[in-house]
Amino acid sequence: MYDKEYMRRAIDLAKMGEGFTNPNPLVGAVIVKENKIIGEGYHAKYGEFHAERNAINSLTESAQGATIYVTLEPCCHYGKTPPCTECIIESGITRVVIGSRDPNPKVAGKGASILRDAGLAVEEDFLREECDSLNRVFFHYITTRTPYVVSKFAMSADGKIATASKQSKWISNETSRELVQKMRGKYMGIMVGIGTVLADNPTLNARIEGARNPIRIICDSNLNLPIDSNICKTAKKYQTIVACSVSKEDCVDKWEQLSDCGIEIVTTGKSEKVNLSKLMKILGEKGIDSIMLEGGGTLNYNAFLSGVVNEVKIFIAPKIVGGKEALTAVEGEGIFDLNKAVLLEFEKSSIIDGDILLEYKVGRK
Repeated sequence: MYDKEYMRRAIDLAKMGEGFTNPNPLVGAVIVKENKIIGEGYHAKYGEFHAERNAINSLTESAQGATIYVTLEPCCHYGKTPPCTECIIESGITRVVIGSRDPNPKVAGKGASILRDAGLAVEEDFLREECDSLNRVFFHYITTRTPYVVSKFAMSADGKIATASKQSKWISNETSRELVQKMRGKYMGIMVGIGTVLADNPTLNARIEGARNPIRIICDSNLNLPIDSNICKTAKKYQTIVACSVSKEDCVDKWEQLSDCGIEIVTTGKSEKVNLSKLMKILGEKGIDSIMLEGGGTLNYNAFLSGVVNEVKIFIAPKIVGGKEALTAVEGEGIFDLNKAVLLEFEKSSIIDGDILLEYKVGRK
């Protein structure tokens, strides 16, 4: 019973690093001796000490004979910080309880083996499902080297994201919009299509004090992004990437104008639209481990069609919009055979001050 309490405390600690550790995992650690917590810590920021070392540095007494509860297998290699296995062994801790196994090839079972070889008792897979849920982004990124993509959209009860006149502010309520701002801070990137930029002229920053601003990614096949848009005006303040499907030679003047604004331009090769599968590989190589996809409908359709979406969050407002010309969350040509529909696996729902938030994992086709 106490083991579960201590691991759940470690899980709560790990969550405190959300939005700041990417592309590293979220990790929490609790050190216990004689049924008393004598140290705890979490990975607070990328490049800084990991959870185990922070917990050891917080010790209120000797850890000789103590147990450490850690949500992820301790690292055993030199990166931006020394291996956590070393400090655990040196601390005098004699038992290690591990939640998740680390799929990183540099660790993957080696951390636990080193601890066992040093004579420590090691228990693995403790509350593994709860610990694994902390690091969907990390597990996906470390194994695929492409970003974990979360599609988020708000719609009316009859499935409209904007009226026939293209009015979309505001379908969801203020509480839902505040929650979206918090969500933005958890992911490294935020992605929209050029249609959304032209319609709404957004800034796409995280409007919460202390939150990290996501890298803004605009899918703009033909480089139609206006130089006087809020995206361009703030590009030197907020990191911005524009993905296109043309070459620099095809539109050198606009390419240079956007570059002068501070925007990085990447191309997925000459084609009618941005190749999202190629783009994910490009962004992954840049160390971007996660993206909140905020559409609109054309980009959403292409993202689902390309198979790059991992998770879906849908805010449903208690409103009826109607109209054949009103916009829907996923547009494009659509499918003609229901057997080819993208399948979703329901995870949870919640009421957000009258709005409904539905959360799904994307199943395989």
